[in-house]
Amino acid sequence: MLGASWTEILDILFRWFHVFFGIMWIGLLYFFNFVNGPFAKTLDADAKKKVVPELMPRALFFFRWAAMLTFILGLLLFFINYSPNNWADFQTSRGHWISMGMLFGTIMWFNVWFIIWPSQRKIISGVKTGNPAPPEVVTRATNASKINVYLSIPLVFSMLAAGKHFLHDEWYWYVGVLAIGFAAANGLYKRAAKVSTEV
Repeated sequence: MLGASWTEILDILFRWFHVFFGIMWIGLLYFFNFVNGPFAKTLDADAKKKVVPELMPRALFFFRWAAMLTFILGLLLFFINYSPNNWADFQTSRGHWISMGMLFGTIMWFNVWFIIWPSQRKIISGVKTGNPAPPEVVTRATNASKINVYLSIPLVFSMLAAGKHFLHDEWYWYVGVLAIGFAAANGLYKRAAKVSTEV
């Protein structure tokens, strides 16, 4: 079919939507942390009661399902590219970078579905009813979201690095990527808190 096998066709389709849903997921992650987080701190109780129940369920719907689809498509891509017949290819520098990206992506997916989403349901319900969620629930969701921000930048590098042959398995590459990624995330948090609302 068009000179390509079904495996090759599925590979490009899965890769396309893996990247698409990944952009949606990470984009919303950054919105929550760098835009909505600082904005929410400026709202009083009455404003939160109006804004939070309308905004957060909508945003969290796309956030969590984009995370799920990114994760599932990533697993399908892994299966297509590293089936038992191609397992030796995984024991290479390329495979190691992909492993690092998969590890970070799996942690992030877990945080979304098993920490952030359940916590946010309690937070939203608390805003609606006027009985705020316990502080530890808010802290749990905030910390999981921050972990995802810090992991997201090295994750993107790991996925891109898989196609670069000059990146080998020296320890300093991995440490350097983590250090630069974490520093970038920390800088974004600091900048987000200082963004002016003046037009």
